[in-house]
Amino acid sequence: MINGRTRLHVVANGTMTGQRYIDEALLPHVRLFRGAVGDKFVFMDDNATCHRTLAVQDCLDSEGIQRLVWPARSPDLNPIENVWDALGRQVAGRNYPPTNKNTLIRALTEEWDKLPQQLLDNVALSMVRRVECCITLHGGHIPY
Repeated sequence: MINGRTRLHVVANGTMTGQRYIDEALLPHVRLFRGAVGDKFVFMDDNATCHRTLAVQDCLDSEGIQRLVWPARSPDLNPIENVWDALGRQVAGRNYPPTNKNTLIRALTEEWDKLPQQLLDNVALSMVRRVECCITLHGGHIPY
């Protein structure tokens, strides 16, 4: 987000399912963030299978969380992909690259905290262009 960020939450064990997504991401983090932002909050995730279960949609609906709809298989429209790329490059460029899961989690967390805020601000500001592109793809209708 512009002028800030949340802590990086790493989910490292097992397969992410719709229920795990609800229990480990939506309820403890997204719901609270939505409450802090207020009614203008629009949630953006990607089209991962675990994000698209009926249980997830029911959870979002019951929490009053509006989801921004994106075309399937369109990572270029999702600004977080730029952030993940920058984070990955930072981790790969470390003097001592991670050698196991624990050192990878530590490296990701440390490098997340070091990402320039300007990068995050630029990504957030790029949403206007991305939404306009998405509207064009949906024939002029706002896709949410």
